[in-house]
Amino acid sequence: MSEPLKIAYSPCPNDTFVFDAWAHGRVPGAPALDVTFADIDVTNGMAERGEFDVLKVSYAVLPWVLDEYALLPAGGALGRGCGPLVLTREAGSPASLAGKTVAVPSERSTAYLLFRLWAAAEVPGGVGEVVVLPFHEIMPAVRDGKVDAGLVIHEARFTYGNYGLHCLADMGEHWENTTGLPIPLGAIIAKRSLGAERLRELAEAARTSVRMAWDDPEASRPYVLEHAQEMDPKVADQHIGLYVNEFTAGLGENGYAAVRGLLTRAAAEGLVPPLGPDALAFV
Repeated sequence: MSEPLKIAYSPCPNDTFVFDAWAHGRVPGAPALDVTFADIDVTNGMAERGEFDVLKVSYAVLPWVLDEYALLPAGGALGRGCGPLVLTREAGSPASLAGKTVAVPSERSTAYLLFRLWAAAEVPGGVGEVVVLPFHEIMPAVRDGKVDAGLVIHEARFTYGNYGLHCLADMGEHWENTTGLPIPLGAIIAKRSLGAERLRELAEAARTSVRMAWDDPEASRPYVLEHAQEMDPKVADQHIGLYVNEFTAGLGENGYAAVRGLLTRAAAEGLVPPLGPDALAFV
């Protein structure tokens, strides 16, 4: 029997929902998994160092890792109406961010690329200092005046009002309005050295796992809530509903166009290295 594949993904509800059936051996014929939980900024670093067989990473990190890893066409997170938000203590306009300090969860994240593309178009003269803070510290830092604004992701869409904060701008809304494409957020990648046949098996296992979760959502609930960091179950359900969709089962033409569009625009702004013509090819 072969060794389990080493995989790392976040404890967020969308990832535990997607991988529940596979991680617990309920996907027929799928390879066994040795799961490590890590926030996406950590998994991005793992990918850059070539650690683990399979990883959930930001689409933003792909230009640095696609020599060693292949993008799987299933299991990731794209969508509509689910982009990162820029939050402030007071309501204002994008121009009010000029020269201001903004906290972000990572500079190698899709959220950061979307933010920089938005700021280049909407903030005259650009923002000031960008500081990296752990995701859970951003909203308190904005509330307490330690930074002028914060870029937030995931369930913060549903909870920022609890901190008395205002949504200055929705990065996903800007992206969708300017491109018409879904928002690329998190990707599933696997080492090319596993070989084409194994990569196809992994993609099919991810696709089957998410379909099994859709068919029987209650089966995944214990796994989701165990790792949801005391999140309200209703918020966990909203989170899953927003980030697990048809693009999770298969990127499709629009999904690939969104990924290519994001990374091409980011490369044009000097934010990432340019992609080769076949860099996103699966096998």
